[in-house]
Amino acid sequence: MIFWVVLSAVLFFISASQDSGNLPGGRATEAALSSSGPMLISPSTVLILGLDNRPTTGYSSKEGGANYNEADANTDSIMLWRIGGGVSRRLSIPRDTLVDLGGRCGEQKINAAWSCGGPQLTIHAVERLTGIKINHIIVVDLGNFPKFINDIGGITVKTPRICSNISGGAKNGGFSLYLTAGYHHLDGTDALTLARTRDNSCDPAYNDFNREAMQQQIMNAIKSQLFSVHAFIHLPWAAWDAPKVIQTDMGPTDLMQLFVSAEIGGSAPPELLKETGSTYNGEDVELPNAANVRAQVNKLMTGN
Repeated sequence: MIFWVVLSAVLFFISASQDSGNLPGGRATEAALSSSGPMLISPSTVLILGLDNRPTTGYSSKEGGANYNEADANTDSIMLWRIGGGVSRRLSIPRDTLVDLGGRCGEQKINAAWSCGGPQLTIHAVERLTGIKINHIIVVDLGNFPKFINDIGGITVKTPRICSNISGGAKNGGFSLYLTAGYHHLDGTDALTLARTRDNSCDPAYNDFNREAMQQQIMNAIKSQLFSVHAFIHLPWAAWDAPKVIQTDMGPTDLMQLFVSAEIGGSAPPELLKETGSTYNGEDVELPNAANVRAQVNKLMTGN
């Protein structure tokens, strides 16, 4: 058992070292981040982003009309994770939040910050909205995510009734997912399809807020599954693939602290930045309320 854990740790460090330096924007992105102490003893704020570009291989690579250029992507998911020092709390920011990106971009949905000014502008836009400094950034790689989920034996989540057809559904080269209300054990492809589901034909009221809450549930389910028998048996494979699921400024040591801190901090309930629906330039947007933003950011940072 000890050998298996040590082997997995070594593979994790090698894999993470090989993938270090793959963060979009490189040093310019790292310069936009604020320094913080070791996660094992003090909290850090991590910005987690899911982009809407598609990988060239693997999941979603064959979807019709897919954008393969990361620089032209929008942030499909935006989440803040306060993690470390015994703390684990998360807050999702709706991608349609209307913000002032400044310069040539002006007022736009916050999900346009990446395509307008890359990860640096995305970091600054989130900081201006919330008033907190970002210490680390993680960009999730859609192509490698399903493989990691399969490595740990899939995940179990509780869902409402789901009728989802992404990019025309499976019959048109996209992805379909049909679930009854209740608990389901999902493989990597179905887990990612659920995380992407915004339109649910079984429930017209299901929207982006539901999707963000489901993404946080999926994160909790991954953490729980990491300590299953299946995950332990396949630990070396999971350890090798885990760093390849993300692009980040964090090296092997920081990533190891992140995973340990996530277990110590427990599973946080989903928290969403609730806003007011409106329209701007003919598009549906979410208008942030300053008092509400302060209250929810304070809960993220202090737990109160």
